[in-house]
Amino acid sequence: MLKKLIITTASLALLTSAAIAQAPEQPKQSPPAATTDKSTDKNQVITEQKPDQLLASKVKGSNVMGSNDEKIGDVSDILFDKDGKILAYVVGVGGFLGIGSKDVAMSPQSFQIVPASERENMKLKISMTKDELKNAAEFKPYKEPTSTTGQSPSRDRAPMTPPGQR
Repeated sequence: MLKKLIITTASLALLTSAAIAQAPEQPKQSPPAATTDKSTDKNQVITEQKPDQLLASKVKGSNVMGSNDEKIGDVSDILFDKDGKILAYVVGVGGFLGIGSKDVAMSPQSFQIVPASERENMKLKISMTKDELKNAAEFKPYKEPTSTTGQSPSRDRAPMTPPGQR
């Protein structure tokens, strides 16, 4: 549950900042009413989603469109650091029904949010074609080294003989 909260919060913060950076400057307005309980800075509780915020559940699985407006993949995962900062969206590209596809991780700044219409879900757009993304370096998730949990049998020991056969 905590992992989902961290991913959601990080995704919202990053997507909001990317959307604000791309949006034309608008006249300043008074800030909206507070929607957080600020009992302490460390334990801040968010009580509702604002219109300019996105949930990670809506980003993950979103179609990724190329520079020529063709679907080139979808967001299969989100990479973030231990502080909750989003480092990349992992895009599954190529293959058919997940077979033969590869993952490519791209910084969130590479994406432009295409708002959802009444009939379609939100999409993300990048300035690459499907072929360019297929030729990009594959993302490899970190795998912890396996550790041994005991001694392996030694080969230099004599085999055990059952009692009475010595």
